[in-house]
Amino acid sequence: MRFVKFLSLFAISLNCASAIFALSPEQSEVVLEQLPSNAKGARVLLIAGEPSNKPGQHEYFAGCTLLANWLRQNAEVVAVQAANGWPKDESLIDKAQCIVVFADGGPKLPFLEPARMARMAAAIKRGAGLVMLHQAVDVPRSVSEEIGDWLGAVWQPDIGSRGHWDMEFNEFPSHPVTRGVSAFAAPLDGWLFNLHFRKGAIPLVSGLVPDKNRSTADAKANLGRAEVIGWAYERPSGGRSFGFTGCDLHRNWGVEGQRRLVVNGILWAAGIEVPLAGASAQNEPRDLLRWMDDKVKPVAAASQ
Repeated sequence: MRFVKFLSLFAISLNCASAIFALSPEQSEVVLEQLPSNAKGARVLLIAGEPSNKPGQHEYFAGCTLLANWLRQNAEVVAVQAANGWPKDESLIDKAQCIVVFADGGPKLPFLEPARMARMAAAIKRGAGLVMLHQAVDVPRSVSEEIGDWLGAVWQPDIGSRGHWDMEFNEFPSHPVTRGVSAFAAPLDGWLFNLHFRKGAIPLVSGLVPDKNRSTADAKANLGRAEVIGWAYERPSGGRSFGFTGCDLHRNWGVEGQRRLVVNGILWAAGIEVPLAGASAQNEPRDLLRWMDDKVKPVAAASQ
């Protein structure tokens, strides 16, 4: 009887919208879901996904903590963090000028539950900014049209490809998101490419892809083409979105060009004027090894 009860509880847990993972002692020191009493400026809600993948990869909590710290270096922004894929206080979604989702995608995308999708849709309808990073741009087919309209692009397995390789970015179009972004390289990061783009999506970051990583017929039909892995999108109904498919390797947050690109993208999506020299994103190298999930931590972090 006890075994049957255990199986029933296990089945229920699998069907829960999101498991709750305990934070490490260091992560527990990070203030979550709280606004300063004197908060003034655009509210940016950073939603970190549940622990995922190997040490140094998919470090969603640590990545969002770093982004929040860099955002706070800039005027007119108030950064608020949520863990485990969704805020306990759902009203934060309703109050956010911009929502950043750094989490697993596909069936693990943390807002697929109908009530959560409805809350996100309401935020998009009122013009909230949206930023989705790395795997989060991979969405189930059943919601790909809706989320594609929100974000300006989504990854789908029919034409999309993915993998790990070195990429270099040397030229950027003139756009507020690229202000102050200097040429940078992201060694052996994880990328998703050949997305379904909406009309009006503006390519911001493109790079060469190894032919061996073109896994679909559509991708193979475009050998040698520079592939877009970062874009900006102004939704016809109002509101801005920014997507970037890198950020798999945590160490690459040590690369200034990547930091500034993503922070610029968040500010722009939040409706904040990006400084002509780009956003401030000053980094303490030691912070790259802080706030990580309870996995064996990598020995060193990259910098550039």
